[in-house]
Amino acid sequence: MPELKNNPTLADFQKYVSELETERGFSDQTIIDKCLLLGEEVGELFKAVRKTEGLSVDSNSTFTEVSDELTDILIYLCAIANRKGIDLESAFRTKEEKNKKRIWKSV
Repeated sequence: MPELKNNPTLADFQKYVSELETERGFSDQTIIDKCLLLGEEVGELFKAVRKTEGLSVDSNSTFTEVSDELTDILIYLCAIANRKGIDLESAFRTKEEKNKKRIWKSV
């Protein structure tokens, strides 16, 4: 069983997800599979947020915690990045350098 070390880096999360996918038999899922599953998790996150914000929800629906859904989303993001050979930390830093040059204003 894979272990995620204490105080993991983003690279550690990506490595852990790769290992858990192998262990759980998910490594053959395609990037399309992972993108569709990510979309489902985003929908579940929205539903959980609706519930926590007191918005009307279907009383027959099942709900999980916002933290659980965010974790599932992180797992799928790592899985997608792994399939594309993307180092998420490096990509994050590169994108933030671009964002720092943008002019942010309210409309």
